[in-house]
Amino acid sequence: MTRDEIISVLGPVDEAVIADIALTGANIEELREAFAWISADEALVNEGRAMPGTRVARLIEILEPPEDEPAIQSGTD
Repeated sequence: MTRDEIISVLGPVDEAVIADIALTGANIEELREAFAWISADEALVNEGRAMPGTRVARLIEILEPPEDEPAIQSGTD
């Protein structure tokens, strides 16, 4: 996955986050899925979606902020 693909999903993000995401070996569809889980996990569970796979779960860990920090925004604010 390229830097531009990552930014196309997440909007502007820190270069360290981009590097961490790239190192997972995930593809853009997995990044989109991870971002969807972060944005609306309860809605996805209610739709009956399967829990995320290993790479998607790792992306969620990267994208989720620590308890005391805000989530990564998509840049559409």
